[in-house]
Amino acid sequence: MKKIFLSAAIVLGSLTSFAAIPSVEGSIIKTISIQDEYTEIKLEELPTAVTDALKKSFPNAVISKAYKNEKAQYKLDVTVGGKEGNLFANADGTWIQK
Repeated sequence: MKKIFLSAAIVLGSLTSFAAIPSVEGSIIKTISIQDEYTEIKLEELPTAVTDALKKSFPNAVISKAYKNEKAQYKLDVTVGGKEGNLFANADGTWIQK
């Protein structure tokens, strides 16, 4: 009878070691960021189509900085109603979702 209890204790004890949660140490997380290269331009260099589209869509917007990439796409840092954000537009004044 003692052998049965001893055998049952050993079997149950060995099963609990398989249920343990393995610790994750030394894992590597890679982050890849794809971003178009924008270079800062003067506000006077913005095409009139972009400034007209901004006035039409966001009449109270104030442009703080403007950027341009190789594809002639523009990134605008704007402030509207106390909130700051970025807008993206093509040279013809159409808005781009990014």
